[in-house]
This record gives sequence, structure tokens and C-alpha cells, in this order.
Amino acid sequence: MDSLFSIANCVVAIIALLAIFFVISAIRIIPEYKRLVIFRLGRCIGAKGPGIIILIPVLDKAVSVDLRELVREIPTQTAITLDNAPISIDFLWYFKLFDPVQSVLAVGDFELAAQGIATTTLRSVIGGILLDDVLSQRERINSALRTRLDEVTERWGVKVTNVEIREITPPRDVQDSMNRQLTAERERRAMVTESTGKREAAINVAQGEKQSSILKAEGEKQASILVAEGERQAQLLRAEGYTDALDKIYSVAKKVDKQTMTLQYFETLKKMGEGASSKFIFPMEFTSMLSDFINKNKV
Repeated sequence: MDSLFSIANCVVAIIALLAIFFVISAIRIIPEYKRLVIFRLGRCIGAKGPGIIILIPVLDKAVSVDLRELVREIPTQTAITLDNAPISIDFLWYFKLFDPVQSVLAVGDFELAAQGIATTTLRSVIGGILLDDVLSQRERINSALRTRLDEVTERWGVKVTNVEIREITPPRDVQDSMNRQLTAERERRAMVTESTGKREAAINVAQGEKQSSILKAEGEKQASILVAEGERQAQLLRAEGYTDALDKIYSVAKKVDKQTMTLQYFETLKKMGEGASSKFIFPMEFTSMLSDFINKNKV
């Protein structure tokens, strides 16, 4: 009896453990950014989640799918440009699952498949572009890669949201040529800047000299005008002085009578008589003045 009781206890314990295992394996807690694609007896019954999901042990198989936007790196790839220049390119591609069921049913490993499509698409795009355009038109290449990848991955329920080229490495001789070209361009810009500075300096000097000459000529003009104005004023003042003097002489001469003039003549004759000359010349006016003087004294 004891042996039978022990066997029964072991069976009950095993059944309890199996029940606990089945319960644990049947209950799944799915976060908001994930979904479970459920296969029951090999048939897809759809995507479940988020929250608590109950699975039938043994009968159900679940595949977890991440709905967040993910990024993957495409390792460095060597591509040949349109002008037969080999370059090394690596880039990142961003994608997001919009159909969890298709991402599981339509392709075995969509990330590996997308990586293969990305590398072949990259070589195809680069093969149609010249080297100079590859180095200068990254946005164009990014857009072409994203468009072509999206066309392929859309049937897998995957949306390619962006493609970004990280680094483009041209051949060594092309790098040396680019460095020489860059150095020459910098020297050319320096020469242009220097010549522009010299030209502007010469223009400024010429304009300064022009303004100086204009100011100097304007100053000389103003000085000449002032000198001429001063001379004119001086001449006017001298003319006015002469006029005033003549007016005064004339006014004084009008007041002198004939007797005064006669006395002046006598005084002059007296001074003339003191000389060595023995001849005297009397103007006719003197005789008339003398007769008038004698007549006035008689009276």
C-alpha cells in the first residue's frame, strides 16, 4: 500500500508540474511595440497583441515581430562608377514593419533579404553615376536607394523610411588628385581675395585722392573768391575816400575869396623873388585880382 501511495504522489506531482509548465508556456505578455504571429497546427491565424495572449501548448507556435522603426548597417561595399572608378561605400537603412503577418509569411529573413537587395541596388545606382556626382550628390543616391528598396520590401510588409550614406571612400590616387585640386582651389580663392582687396584698396585711395583734390580746388576757389572780394571792397573804400577828399577840397575851395587868393599869390611871389631869377610871369587872373583888391582898399 505504501508503495502504491508513493507512486500516486509522484504521478500527481508530475501532472502538477506539467500543468504549471503548460500554463506558463500558454500565457504570453506582449508589449505595445510587438506582435505575435500565431501558427496553430501550421496554419497562420493572425497577429495577436499587445497585452496578455493565451496560447494552446503544443498546438500553437508564436513568432515575435517588432513594430518599432529599426536601423541596420550595410557593411562597406565596393562599387564601380560610370567612369570606372572603384569606390567603397557603407550606409544605414531605416525600416518599419507595417504588416507583421506578411513579414513572416512572405520572406524567411527579411533583414538578410533586404541587405542583399540593398547591396545589389547600391551597385546598380552607383554604376549609373560619375565619380564626381557620387561625391557631390549624396541626397540623390540616398533617395534612389530608398525608392528601390521600398519597392522590393513593400511586398514583405516592410516600409523603408530612410537611407543614409555614411562614408564614401574613393581610390587613393583619386584622393590625392582631389587634395591637389582642393589645394589649387584654395590658392585660387586666396589670390582672388588678395587681388580683390588690392583693387578695393586702390579704389579707396583713388577716391580719397579725388575727394582731396576736389576739396583742395574748392578751398582754392573759395580763397580766390575771398581775395577778390577783399580787393573789390578795398577799391571801393579807396574810391569812396578819394571822393570824400575831393568833396572836402571842393567845399573848402568854394569858401576862399579873391583877397585870400591874392595874398596867396603875393606870398608866392615873395618866395619867388628870393630866388636868383630876375623874370616874373604873372597870370592874367592876377592882374584882375589885383585891381579888385586895390578897389576894395580904396573904398
